[in-house]
Amino acid sequence: MEFEDIVYEKPWKIGGAVRIMINRPKALNAFRGKTAGELEVAFRDAVYDDSVGVIVLTGAGDKAFCVGGDARDVGPGKAGYSPEMKKIFEVHRYIREAPKPVIAAVNGWAIGGGHVLHVICDLTIAADNAILGQNGPRIASPIHGYLVSSLAHVVGIKKAKEIWLLCRQYTAQEAREIGLVNVVVPLSKLEETVDQWCEDLLNIVPTCLALIKKSFVSIDKYLEADMGKILNEVAPDFFTRPEVAEAHEAFFQKRTPEFWKEARKAAG
Repeated sequence: MEFEDIVYEKPWKIGGAVRIMINRPKALNAFRGKTAGELEVAFRDAVYDDSVGVIVLTGAGDKAFCVGGDARDVGPGKAGYSPEMKKIFEVHRYIREAPKPVIAAVNGWAIGGGHVLHVICDLTIAADNAILGQNGPRIASPIHGYLVSSLAHVVGIKKAKEIWLLCRQYTAQEAREIGLVNVVVPLSKLEETVDQWCEDLLNIVPTCLALIKKSFVSIDKYLEADMGKILNEVAPDFFTRPEVAEAHEAFFQKRTPEFWKEARKAAG
C-alpha cells in the first residue's frame, strides 16, 4: 500500500504487531483529510487481518504524537469537516472496536484531536517529553458525545471536565499521576518499551483480549448514536455562528479571542 501522510509498517519488528505512524512532522503530525483517509485504510487493514495481534499508533519524529486536525483544513470559511476529514471518526471506531489492543506511543505533543486519539487507544505509553491536553473548545471544534464523555472513564468526571472545559496542558508525569497515561519512559526508551508491551500482549489469549475490549466499548456505545443529535440540539447553526468565526480568526492571528467583548463593555 502506498501512503503519503502515514507510514504503515506491517509486519513491524515483532511478528503479530503493526505500527501506524502519522508522518507529517513539519506540521507536528496534525492530520488533514488525506491523513484521515490513509489512517482509515491502514486501521481497517490491521483490524481485519487475523495475523495482526497488536496495533501501535505513533507520530513521526520526537516533537509530536499528533496535534489534532490541521487548522488549514478546518479553519475559516470551512462549513464543517470535509467528507475525507470525517474519516477520522471511522479511525476512532476502528481503535475502539478492534478485537485487538491498540497502543498509543506518545512522543511529544498530544493535543486536541491528537489527545483524543491517544485517549481512545487501549494503552498509552508516553515519553518524558510528552505534553497532553485539549484545545478544540478554544478554537471552535464541535467535538461532543462519547469522544468527550469517554475521558471520564479514564480520569474521573471532575478531572475530565477540567481537561475539556479549561483546555489545560499536562506534562507526561502529571498525566501519569491522574491516570491519563499508563507509564512514562525516557524518550530514548519509548520504542523499546513499546516492543516489550507488544510482546506481553501477544502472549495473552487473543480471544480473551477481544472479549475484554468488547466489554469496555459497550460503556459509551449508547452515546455514539447520539452524536448528531447532541450537536443539533445545542447548536444546529454551529459553523455559521460569529463566535466560531472569531475563534478561527484569533487562532490564525495568534491573539486572544474576544467572545465577550460587548458584554464586558456593557458591564463597564
